[in-house]
Amino acid sequence: MTHDTGLVITGLAKRYGDAAVFQAVDLNVAPGEFVAIVGESGVGKSSLLNCMAALDTWSEGRITHDGVDLGQLTEAQAAHWRREHLGFVFQAFHVLPHLDVAQNVALPLLLLNRPDPARVAQMLDAVGLQGLGERLPSQLSGGQLQRVAIARALVHKPRLILADEPTGNLDPRTAAQVMDVLVAQARQHGSSMVLVTHSEAAAARADRVLHLTAQGLQEPPQQAVSAPNP
Repeated sequence: MTHDTGLVITGLAKRYGDAAVFQAVDLNVAPGEFVAIVGESGVGKSSLLNCMAALDTWSEGRITHDGVDLGQLTEAQAAHWRREHLGFVFQAFHVLPHLDVAQNVALPLLLLNRPDPARVAQMLDAVGLQGLGERLPSQLSGGQLQRVAIARALVHKPRLILADEPTGNLDPRTAAQVMDVLVAQARQHGSSMVLVTHSEAAAARADRVLHLTAQGLQEPPQQAVSAPNP
C-alpha cells in the first residue's frame, strides 16, 4: 500500500571508492511541492536526480516515494514504478526521431497498456502543439521538442516529476515558456517536482531552492538565486 507522502530522502550518499559524488543528502518534497536544486558543475546534481528516479544506485541512505522504498525494488519493480509514477524531463529532449509527435507523447500510456488518444491530444494542446501531432521531430524547433518531451513526461499524470536542466538548450524567452508549461501541469495534477538547473530564472519559479554542496543540500546564499527581470 502506498501513501501520499511525496518524496523522502534520508542520509543519502553516493561514492565511487573513496570519492564522494554527494553525501548527507536529506530532502522532503511534499505532494504538489516544487523544489529546485542548484550547485556547481560536477557536484552530483544529475547523479542525485538519477537516484531519485531509481535509475542509479546509492551507497547509503534511503529514498521513499509515497511510502515505497525505492532501494528495495528489483530492477523490474523499479521499471514498473517509473512507468506508473515518474515523469522525467531531460535537457537533451530524448524524443524518438522515427515517431511523430503524437506517437512520442503516447509512449508512456502505451507502456502502461492504457492507450488514450484523447489524453494525448489534451497534452499537445496544453503544451501549445495542437495540430502538430503528425509532424516528425526533425520538423520542430528546440523549444517545440522540449514541449514534446514535457507532454510525454506528464501524459500519464505522474506523481513525481524530475527535470534535469530542461531549459539548458533554450533561449530565455523559450525557456520561460517551457517552464510555464511544466509548472502549470505539475500544479494541475498535484505532482511533486524536483528541478536541477543552472538557470536562476527557472529556479526562482520553485517553492524552495536548495544548494547541493559537499555537505549535502542547504539553503543557498541569498545572492545565488534571484528572480527574473519583469
